[in-house]
Amino acid sequence: MRTTVDIDAVLLKRLRDAAHERNVPLKDFLNGVLRRGLEKDLPSTADEFRGKAFSMGIPSDPHVFDKALSLAASIEDEGSVAKLLMRK
Repeated sequence: MRTTVDIDAVLLKRLRDAAHERNVPLKDFLNGVLRRGLEKDLPSTADEFRGKAFSMGIPSDPHVFDKALSLAASIEDEGSVAKLLMRK
């Protein structure tokens, strides 16, 4: 398919030189470069950030963390009740 693209002059010279060195038409060389660039594996998001892990000690009650959402809800409920009682 024919399309128009503006390519930086320095980059175009590098592309032409590389195509000439390989004795292939610029069109074929450019298609190959674009294809390889698009097919290249992108790094996974898991590898982008690595934080340092460190021990926070042994929890006094390890079962507390099993039900974190219910614990958060009960704390929120206690705060709401306290606010309501302060209004009276």
